[in-house]
Amino acid sequence: MIAHATAQPAASSGSRARRRQWSWAPYLFVGPSLFGVVAFLLLPVLIVFGLSFFDWELLSDPTFVGLGNYRRLAADGSVWSSLGITCVYVAMCIPLQTVLALGLAVMLNQKIRAVKFLRALFVVPWMATPIVLGLIWSWIFDPRDGAINQLLDLAGITGPAWLSESSLALPAVALVSVWQHTGYTMLFFLAGLQGIPQELYDAAACDGATSGQRFWRVTLPLLNPTMFFVTVTNLIGAFQAFDTIYSMTDGGPSESTAVMNFKIFHVAFREFDFGYAATLSIVLFLVILLVTLVQVRFFGKRTTYDLS
Repeated sequence: MIAHATAQPAASSGSRARRRQWSWAPYLFVGPSLFGVVAFLLLPVLIVFGLSFFDWELLSDPTFVGLGNYRRLAADGSVWSSLGITCVYVAMCIPLQTVLALGLAVMLNQKIRAVKFLRALFVVPWMATPIVLGLIWSWIFDPRDGAINQLLDLAGITGPAWLSESSLALPAVALVSVWQHTGYTMLFFLAGLQGIPQELYDAAACDGATSGQRFWRVTLPLLNPTMFFVTVTNLIGAFQAFDTIYSMTDGGPSESTAVMNFKIFHVAFREFDFGYAATLSIVLFLVILLVTLVQVRFFGKRTTYDLS
């Protein structure tokens, strides 16, 4: 009797555990997000991948061409030129943007006057519409009436045609992107800085570490999780740049600012070659995926999440 009495509750708890294991409640909570990922991320990628095997001009029926678009891609020098321009654009934006954002975060993490106002002020450019910002900066860079060249003229310097010279157009657009996104990136660094325990700085100071040594030996290593997130998301965004370039230069002059996303737009909506545009999209997707995997591998062994 005693054995029977002790076995029954064990069986009952086991059945309750199985019921909890097969509960649908977690799936109901995850369902909306999962639907969004499948419907707006995975499914479009699969559709674009399938479309890359077709020749489609939108008004006619798609024609299956197999690997024809990929063979065309291998011999298309303009695509590889656009990919190179994109890499140069990313190299111009990300290092400068990251350094400036980190510097601003360190400065605005101090106890200074109007610090909350300054934090909000630096984020305002990111909140504006890229197309509108592009139009405003096109006027600022205007060679005759632009604010920059007028200031240079006051100093007796003849300003160049910023957006009409191939050597200056891409750096100008990159600077606008850095100006727009630095404040947003600063917020993540600021959150990371505020998550570092003050005791670590106090211990380093007691050991005789200078402010510079505390920054390099304490702050930067413990900001690796934030740095990882920032670099991954900013690199993905820079590789997908389009709005500002479209409104400022329209890919010119002489396609010197025709980054990969602009090339895809041009092939799809000006040449109406949607199959080939899908092929270019797959190439850009693979490049971003490769760069992201390299970052994951680089930061994986250098990132500490537990500060306890």
